[in-house]
Amino acid sequence: MIIGFDTKITRYYLLATMLPILLTGCVTPGTHLNKNNDNVVEIKNSDGNFDISSSVNLYPLTAQSVTEYRDISQPVSQANHKLDQDISKYEYRIGIGDILNITIWDHPELTIPAGSYRSASDSGNWVHADGTIFYPYIGIVKVAGKTVGEIRADVAKRLAKYIESPQVDVNVAAFRSKRAYITGEVNKPGQQAITNIPLTLLDAINHSGGLSENADWRNVSLTRDGVEQTLSLYGLMQRGDLTQNRLLQSGDIIHVPRNDNQKIFVMGEVNQPQLLKIDRAGMTLTEALSSAGGINELSADATGIFVIRSSDNKQERMADIYQLNMSDASALVVGTEFDLKPYDIVYVTAAPISRWNRIIGQFLPTINGFNNLGEGVLRLRNWP
Repeated sequence: MIIGFDTKITRYYLLATMLPILLTGCVTPGTHLNKNNDNVVEIKNSDGNFDISSSVNLYPLTAQSVTEYRDISQPVSQANHKLDQDISKYEYRIGIGDILNITIWDHPELTIPAGSYRSASDSGNWVHADGTIFYPYIGIVKVAGKTVGEIRADVAKRLAKYIESPQVDVNVAAFRSKRAYITGEVNKPGQQAITNIPLTLLDAINHSGGLSENADWRNVSLTRDGVEQTLSLYGLMQRGDLTQNRLLQSGDIIHVPRNDNQKIFVMGEVNQPQLLKIDRAGMTLTEALSSAGGINELSADATGIFVIRSSDNKQERMADIYQLNMSDASALVVGTEFDLKPYDIVYVTAAPISRWNRIIGQFLPTINGFNNLGEGVLRLRNWP
């Protein structure tokens, strides 16, 4: 007995029978951000599992709300009165290794006893390890920790026993006892002498040849006596915040780190998903989208431009999510007012039709397989 079936009808029948079964276990290809679970406190399911989507807050980015999300800690232009006072009162104090040049007017034999053809540093008085120098007639003079004015008065007082009304002048021929250290992403790292001219943080950076291309301007560290503080050269040099400047002292360590931590991630339906680094002037949401080639006009959901930011307080919430509706291109102006932070994730979600097309794309190989079962008539033979 021969039973005949139309192949086309058979293929469609089998496909219609299996499609509900396949759809039951399928998921949408690719990723999609669910924005429905917003403002839900952190909870755990009955089985103890944690759902991260239940511990995020969603904030719309609009012309009215974007100013509320602006970082209030951004530096502003302001004076540094404390630094001005420190500089005005600054006096260099002699240290071990410095070389002093002591001049006694009208007494050249005391000024340069070994001849007048040597440099001041060669003919000067070297400060020994015990903080003293030797000077003719008066012998040992304690100079470490004193200013040149104090040394001048001491030497003049002691020479008065041997010289009538001595005219004494003291200056430093070589500064060798005090230094600060500049390390990290500067063009000429190394040590810099602390001299009678006040040395500030900005001066030290300039003397080091400036910052390198990969320098992190915002997180420069100054270590003094084992205590580290973070200073912002971005605030100092870009925003005019002079409070970020410091008067350096001997032993200070300035470290300029690399900008490896100043990174953001642009993902989803953009033309060039990539990792970007925040430059010295910062980066806004619109700049990040532009650097990634813009959104994919064929597949992106313009209402779903998200910035995912990890929360500082993980016990309260895991993340904050900011949503920009870019269906109106004028919303890009709002994006220029939203500054990104390190490790922000900029995510552009896919349009519903794009997600549906991806599902259909998963079924096309199966449908083609049914189409290739054969042409004409599928016959089942009942063998005797």
